[in-house]
Amino acid sequence: MSMIAGFSLTDRARVTELGTWVEATGPDGRRGGALRFDSRAVAVPGASERLVQAVLADRRLTDGGVSGLVPIADLVTAGPEVWLLVGHSISPVLSDLLTAPAMDPASAAAVLVETAQTLVALHAAGLAHGSLHPGTVLIADDGAALLAERGLADAVRGLPPAPDRDVTAWAALARGLAATWASTSPSAADLLERVAATATTHGLAPARDALLAGRGALPGGLISRDVLAGTARRWATPSTPGMSPVRDEGEIVTMLRVPGPTHESARFGPGIAAPGTHGFPGAHGFPGAQDSSSTHASPGAHGSSSTHGSYGTHGETTAEKIWREGNKPAVLSSHGTRAKKAARARRRRTVVSSAVFALIVAGAVLAWFSVRSPADLVVQSVTVSAPKTLGCRKTATITGNLVTNGSGGSVTFQWLRSDQKEPIEQTETIPSGKTTHSVQLRWTVKGEATAKLTARLRILSPVPEGQKVEDKATFTYKC
Repeated sequence: MSMIAGFSLTDRARVTELGTWVEATGPDGRRGGALRFDSRAVAVPGASERLVQAVLADRRLTDGGVSGLVPIADLVTAGPEVWLLVGHSISPVLSDLLTAPAMDPASAAAVLVETAQTLVALHAAGLAHGSLHPGTVLIADDGAALLAERGLADAVRGLPPAPDRDVTAWAALARGLAATWASTSPSAADLLERVAATATTHGLAPARDALLAGRGALPGGLISRDVLAGTARRWATPSTPGMSPVRDEGEIVTMLRVPGPTHESARFGPGIAAPGTHGFPGAHGFPGAQDSSSTHASPGAHGSSSTHGSYGTHGETTAEKIWREGNKPAVLSSHGTRAKKAARARRRRTVVSSAVFALIVAGAVLAWFSVRSPADLVVQSVTVSAPKTLGCRKTATITGNLVTNGSGGSVTFQWLRSDQKEPIEQTETIPSGKTTHSVQLRWTVKGEATAKLTARLRILSPVPEGQKVEDKATFTYKC
């Protein structure tokens, strides 16, 4: 088993538009995760600096009480690689559960209320998520919906925050959940469709409030995390006891502080929230939207590590601890001038060695960037939307929104219509640099009848190994 900055990496991974997420165990023994950025993402001029700013902004939000973000432990370099370390398990994400049979309308409403609340807080702070889709919504062990990769896609591309894109993405998420988790309850599906329209026309806060006010349309009137929590706990991989320590390979350097004389008061603390404490009402409560100014304790604020799980000594990240211990000033002996001269000589040798090492590393980085081939195209998730009703002899336009890792290539997929047995197979080419792509099915219905029709979109390739990427949408034909 390999390690990165104190995080033990497992063989459980998934590919995203930014790189590869790997399940891990943090230094305190709790589940965590590590994102190894794709080389092309961090090679963009200024990308590293923008990533640092995005991560620091997340920490400020967490310290200020925004509890709907995946807590970040550190951003480090390991040789030529850049890694984001988080203090929370990175699975399951919403795309893993979209077609799970156990999910229900109460779970859909819980996810939408919580993600809307977090986005409202982000937008109030002048920020945005920038890449909201089912692959960036994490379901925590207590069923809470946490947003991952906040601001990272915009950072590597050099794009400013765009709250409007978040609103559009949230509305698409609501429609997708209406067609999947709420498909067994017409009243619930109708509610989710209405709040999606409300978000588009009036904004996320009114949409969130409309969902809370209209929960009577949900089965039992419940907005609940119960099913989400049970599913997330079953998804978790048990930790392996008695794991022997393994040394990190290469020098690990944190990107969240600049080496130099500092005081303890100037140190950045991780500010990681305790798992299971997400500041939202209980499993069945949801009496109203949570105020984004609610308190959220963190090690950096209160100095407590027993409850909130900081990484390193007194809230330091592991990489910060390594940097600190590896850069202590030389201790002078009590033997006068000879010891001082020896110390100066040692410092000169250290400076020369460091310069040579920096040149070697720079050459290795350039060589690595030049020979590494681009990542292959992967379709990570898909959301299908359809009109609610269709009249006599009309044609329905069914739209499938694909989320990819940004590489170019060909996608092969099938449309499966509920009125025929044979699937409709198609192939389309996606240019590189785009993380979303839309495909359409035009379905003309004839005859006099009232029927509920379903269109399912199934991605055949390329998809993450061992995963099924598909979604469906249902509409009513009345003639």
